[in-house]
Amino acid sequence: MTIDPLILAFTGVALLLTLTPGADTLLVVRSVISRGQRAGFMAMFGISTGLFFHATLSALGLSVILVRSAEAFEIVKLAGACYLVYLGGRSIWGALRHKAGDGLAGGRGQGNARPVETPSSNVQPAVAGRKSYFEGLTTNLLNPKVAIFYLAFLPQFIRPGEPVLGKSLLLAGIHFILGIIWLSLVTLFLDKMRRWITHPRTQRILESVTGVILIGFGLRLAVERR
Repeated sequence: MTIDPLILAFTGVALLLTLTPGADTLLVVRSVISRGQRAGFMAMFGISTGLFFHATLSALGLSVILVRSAEAFEIVKLAGACYLVYLGGRSIWGALRHKAGDGLAGGRGQGNARPVETPSSNVQPAVAGRKSYFEGLTTNLLNPKVAIFYLAFLPQFIRPGEPVLGKSLLLAGIHFILGIIWLSLVTLFLDKMRRWITHPRTQRILESVTGVILIGFGLRLAVERR
């Protein structure tokens, strides 16, 4: 059985893009740290399923609006940037809140001190999973660079006469599988370190760092030009 060389070429390029650290990877890290392994997997699925949306828009030609309309591009870009800043701010706020909780618990004295609950213990797994899935999906959908990338990139791997929508979804499926594999490894690795990660001090530091980086990604997206 001969494998289509265009599919092989796309797989290689998509793999490089998948392994490149970015907001998607950081969002999965944030979900695992604050809500646990299940939330990390749900954020991963949200991010990855967004690829099919972009592939469909690209095949239907709707993504061309983002290329030809500066206003549409700016609106989507700023919406995505604001959402990343919002997620980063929530992480930093969570870290500060739990630091204050630790200080309050420590002030009660050694005998009366009670452990401060982590975010993952306050939120039911199903609710945390839905929130993480929505965050992953929204982050992907509000990234105009993903839409433009699919519009400019996918047609290079579709031969004349091939069904555009079907081939676009096939290529998005390959990208989806690569993303699932890589982000699953990231999630499992972080879960193995969960005993260290869930230590209150370590969790506050990690939440603060991921929050700052997410805000940085958002600000960079806001000021970037096409």
